[in-house]
Amino acid sequence: MSVNKAILIGRVGKDPEIKSFDNGGKIANFTIATSEKYKDRNGEKKEITDWHNITCSIPGIVGVIEQYLKKGDPIYIEGKIRTRSWEKDGQTKYITEVHLYDIQFLKQKNQGASTSTQSTGSFDDLPF
Repeated sequence: MSVNKAILIGRVGKDPEIKSFDNGGKIANFTIATSEKYKDRNGEKKEITDWHNITCSIPGIVGVIEQYLKKGDPIYIEGKIRTRSWEKDGQTKYITEVHLYDIQFLKQKNQGASTSTQSTGSFDDLPF
């Protein structure tokens, strides 16, 4: 038995790109930045930021992403990690993505009502 599950909490790196298809389907693509803060051996504060490619083709979730998700928004996502490849100019290219199947919008500090019906608390209360 195996498990393929990614859980990320971070900020949206750019406004989502929505692609529409002839059959009426849509795909949302965007990035999330996750950061880790720590002190090095000398006591200096350091931060490491990782970028994650996110994709989703679930109609209801794509609609919410298209309507509400914006650059800088704090979010929680769950999905599966997938790596795909393609040929370009005679070379094989690879990309690793998280195929999103659950999203929750997190409130920012000093933010009023959330634009989503799903909220899990204050993003600024998280340990990073």
